[in-house]
Amino acid sequence: MSDPLADIVSLLKPAPSISKLVTAGGQWIVERTEMGSPFYCAVVEGGCLLTVSGRAPIGLEAGDFVLVPEIFSFTVSSPVSPGRGAIRQPLEVSPGVIRLGEADAPSDVVMLVGHCDFATPDRNLLVALLPEVVHVRGEGRLIALMKLIHDETRAGRVAREMVLGHLLEVLLIEALRSTAETGAAPGLLRGLADPRLGAALRRIHAHPDRPHSVAALAKAAAMSRSTFYEHFRREIGTAPMEYVTTWRMALAKDMLVRREAPIADIARRIGYGSASAFSVAFARHVGLPPGAFAANGRQG
Repeated sequence: MSDPLADIVSLLKPAPSISKLVTAGGQWIVERTEMGSPFYCAVVEGGCLLTVSGRAPIGLEAGDFVLVPEIFSFTVSSPVSPGRGAIRQPLEVSPGVIRLGEADAPSDVVMLVGHCDFATPDRNLLVALLPEVVHVRGEGRLIALMKLIHDETRAGRVAREMVLGHLLEVLLIEALRSTAETGAAPGLLRGLADPRLGAALRRIHAHPDRPHSVAALAKAAAMSRSTFYEHFRREIGTAPMEYVTTWRMALAKDMLVRREAPIADIARRIGYGSASAFSVAFARHVGLPPGAFAANGRQG
């Protein structure tokens, strides 16, 4: 059977863009407004305060990992709320090493910080299935993975980009499944944590070509149709057949951009009886017919 979490991360096509070691001391604050890429960090030593726009501040301590998959405004600051005199300008002391706060103050935090890109053409829909903020405590594997990413980013080894891409995929999966184990907001992770919904999700991902229906998915989940529908919508945040369409279109976009197959073959692979039926559904969902989308994707 398919693994929906692995499917989503693979289709997101994560690629590291920035990796840096950050030390800080004294009173300091870093503000980021509408970041253009997902942000993640691991606290190696000490502690700090992370405030994501619209959320309560999160106190971070050694061993903590945070991932913000979407584009949000946020601040990271010294553990005690900084005053007006807090230093805001980071200083790059060497390639990939950043100092925050007073240069001569003892370091009260050491962090590994990274940004990444999601190369998928269906980024917004896929990211919407993930938690807005992932906060994991005490998972040494995440710290170890970030150290590997930082080391690989600095080195000029052969196959560097491939290694970084795979390391980041593992990092995201490790962070997301750790969140699934400790409780998550409505979305894919919460659905996968439910054995009954997990069975339906795996069926959707493993067989996008099948004629899925609420009744068939409810049967796979061993639930009545009405109970399944409400439970799926409450736990995952979308109706079952909307999820089916979202996943099919994400697969179609990926295949179109990669020129993997003719449109008629793509239609068959994701459960449409004809190229014309797929084209109508794709245009309704995406706003462009498949051919035009593929041409735009190739030009990009």
